[in-house]
Amino acid sequence: MNQQPASATTLNRAKPYQLVLFPLNNGATNVYYVLILTYIATFGNVVLGLGMVFASFMVTGMRVFDAFTDPIIGAIMDRTNGKFGKFRPFMVIGSATMAVSVILLYVLTPYIPERMMWLRYLAFIVLYAVWVLGYTCQTSVTRAAQAVLTDDPKQRPLFTIFNTIGSLAGMGVMQFIAPILARDEFFGDYNQSWFAVMTPIGIVVSVVLTILAVIGIWEKDNAKYFGLGSSEPQKVKISEYAAIIKANKPLQRLMIAGGGCKLALSIATNLTVLAMLYSCMMGNYDVLYLPMMIVGYVFAVPFFGLTVRTSQKHGQRTSLMRYVAVALCCYVVVLALLLLWNPSDAAFQLSLYSNEGGFHLTINLYTILFILFFGVGYGAYYATADMPIPMVADCSDYETYRTGSFVPGIMGTLFSLVDKLVSSLSATVVGIAVSFIGLDTLPTKSTPYVEGMNVVVTVLFCVVPMIAWIATLIAMKGYTLTGERMKEIRAVNTARKDAISKGMSTEEAMRTYVTIDQVPPQFRT
Repeated sequence: MNQQPASATTLNRAKPYQLVLFPLNNGATNVYYVLILTYIATFGNVVLGLGMVFASFMVTGMRVFDAFTDPIIGAIMDRTNGKFGKFRPFMVIGSATMAVSVILLYVLTPYIPERMMWLRYLAFIVLYAVWVLGYTCQTSVTRAAQAVLTDDPKQRPLFTIFNTIGSLAGMGVMQFIAPILARDEFFGDYNQSWFAVMTPIGIVVSVVLTILAVIGIWEKDNAKYFGLGSSEPQKVKISEYAAIIKANKPLQRLMIAGGGCKLALSIATNLTVLAMLYSCMMGNYDVLYLPMMIVGYVFAVPFFGLTVRTSQKHGQRTSLMRYVAVALCCYVVVLALLLLWNPSDAAFQLSLYSNEGGFHLTINLYTILFILFFGVGYGAYYATADMPIPMVADCSDYETYRTGSFVPGIMGTLFSLVDKLVSSLSATVVGIAVSFIGLDTLPTKSTPYVEGMNVVVTVLFCVVPMIAWIATLIAMKGYTLTGERMKEIRAVNTARKDAISKGMSTEEAMRTYVTIDQVPPQFRT
């Protein structure tokens, strides 16, 4: 994995530290995925006193707004090529914007008097929108810069592993700390004090990860790594996005697969859904939530190794399909277990241990089966959840092969648009589902069980993710960028880049090298 010069005769490989550090950009934004997208509906409803349906719909509305700002940011990114590079400015600007807006939103807006509720609504909307712009700036880089980080088919799948490490340093830390600080002996059940403490913790973690990610992409954020080597910025109009989507069939299918994976993850890990499952149904959120989260992460570890090995040997398409299928099969059993849940029979409830009268284990067969199948299923789909990100780089390489244009910003943000539109449904789906069982506020760990809550949990925790995985498998079945096909595309692009560097025009190079048999032998490695 040693760095190679970006010449036409070699693959563009990344140094080990670059492979490790740049994915931390995703970890930096995933801090806010937890801090904002997981908790903002609860903040608006419980802390600010905004209507539950309004708060839930705002999460969806702003996610849609976020999706439609993606193409704009992508077009600007592709036109950017200054002294500070193409990608680094968006990382820094995005990080700073999010930090300021979240402080204003979570720390200061609760001090607006209740008699001025209209101002609370206005501040919530405006500050949330500003945060979205910052989030779009930074998240767009994660996908777009994949194309310059490395084009080595052995290295690209490694992004998934290092991305998970970054996510654990960002999202994982926040998910671990959040329920601990929400205990009664600390700051309480996601109240104003909890948000005031969690905000600076999240910002510090995110900023540190951003700085490390900037270091990771610094050397690669250079025109010599851009597509066929041209330093001219690409001036693709936003109006041309539809034509790119129509012509780039692999990107279409990847959008569906990525959206399906993200929808499954965002709904199944939604705070409200987990509160209903582990507290309202099973009766012990403090005992179950963290251990089950740890179980999922532990089971994910071997799957990350398996997905990378499969990707390197058979291509990322095969790996994604194989392990999504594993998750789907496991969740059939998880679904059956939830359908067997019986509140009046302890043998059909989750139970790990009890501190009453001293510590003692209370685990039963139902819990063992749940841990086993939930753990394997969660591990499999968690390992594949971010696999579409490095696959966007393959689609970007294909677009360069197809048109000669290097537009990673557009390719990444087109993928993000559908990804975010689909995942934006999560908060609204949860909010609407909860309203059907007669609740006016989103359930927390202190909410008592109400009739029908088990049906809502079963549908949201199992059925919806399973449908999303089925859609992913169908979409990937016709995905043409297999491992062998990508080798051919890279060989053709490399031959074109070499010819252009020796004086041949881009148009002539595009005509001269189209298929692998036209490529000189030295480029077919």
